Amino acid sequence: MAHYISRGIIPPKRHTQFRSHDGKLYSEELVSTEGFSSDYSLLYHIHAPTQILSTDEPSREIINIPEEKMLKHRSLEGFKLNPEEDYLDSRKPILVNNDVHISLAAPKQSLTSYFFKNADADELIFIHEGSGKLITLYGELSFTYGDYIHIPRGVIYHIHFDNFINRLFIVEAFSPIRYPKKYISKYGQLLEHSPYCERDMREPVFTSARDETGDFLVRIKKQGMLYGIHYAHHPFDVVGWDGCCYPYIFSIHNFEPITGRIHQPPPVHLTFEGNNFVVCSFVPRLFDYHPLSIPVPYNHSNIDSDELLYYVDGDFMSRKQVSRGMITLHPAGIPHGPHPGTVEKSLGAKETKELAVMVDTFHPLQLTDTALALENPGYTTSWKE
Repeated sequence: MAHYISRGIIPPKRHTQFRSHDGKLYSEELVSTEGFSSDYSLLYHIHAPTQILSTDEPSREIINIPEEKMLKHRSLEGFKLNPEEDYLDSRKPILVNNDVHISLAAPKQSLTSYFFKNADADELIFIHEGSGKLITLYGELSFTYGDYIHIPRGVIYHIHFDNFINRLFIVEAFSPIRYPKKYISKYGQLLEHSPYCERDMREPVFTSARDETGDFLVRIKKQGMLYGIHYAHHPFDVVGWDGCCYPYIFSIHNFEPITGRIHQPPPVHLTFEGNNFVVCSFVPRLFDYHPLSIPVPYNHSNIDSDELLYYVDGDFMSRKQVSRGMITLHPAGIPHGPHPGTVEKSLGAKETKELAVMVDTFHPLQLTDTALALENPGYTTSWKE
């Protein structure tokens, strides 16, 4: 998905002998997607990345689904999720299906005592509150409010937070997360009509290899289980790498909105896509400029998709009583639209300051018990006059 970059030192030709100054052969590792048929990177380790000392007993990620099927609008107060010390413990799935797991997290501590690797899914971590640094085999990425951090599956990482107040919205995708096809040329470049370009992507800053021997715990998520694997060498012993598969950051504040004379449909906000889901960004923008335009969205029946909207900041003219971190879920099968009174109130408005992340899934989402504990009562009937 990402464009080609090269960092550190690498040999002039892949899959050939590559030695250190003292003659030791570096260990090459291919990290690929979709087998050997899509994006990949080649990493060069000081030590073979296969030297396992021991393994821990695995533990299961517990996801309870109290309502397997439902057809009503729901609203959740995301900021009511209690903060927790540990990064992984803080991640709470709230809406799930076989394509994506959507979680909220409020970690108070940095991830430093072990490393983490998600072998199941690409991760898209939206930073609502907090700042810090993601540290990986590929280098370091500094993040702050409004950043989407894309971490391809299989990337080992630490995450350091600058303080204990952090709020994250996380999409775990069981297919690769990519730029939308409609934004990509047949040769892989982001097209001129795309709402962002390669310049907007922040790439890893390469750091010196960590040549350390010891006992390094990597907790690996695979098929809903969490495994503890102890390695003999520091995972970040990479002297160089190149390719198109690596973590990067895109800020929602760099998304350039697409507007028109009349109200534009949700696909103009498209930011990322995967198998059976899309991620959209709603950002501050000018409203429609037809003299009779209606700024708020029209009623619509999303017959084929569930619509999840995560409210970040700003004003939301189509909704009443919106709070930061609030989530609405409008399932496929019944229409939804602006709350009573918001249409007339919006007439003549010139702009919106809203900031939100939307996830549309083409298979139904299921609420977890954590989601129900955060639910706003009465939202289903909030359209009554």
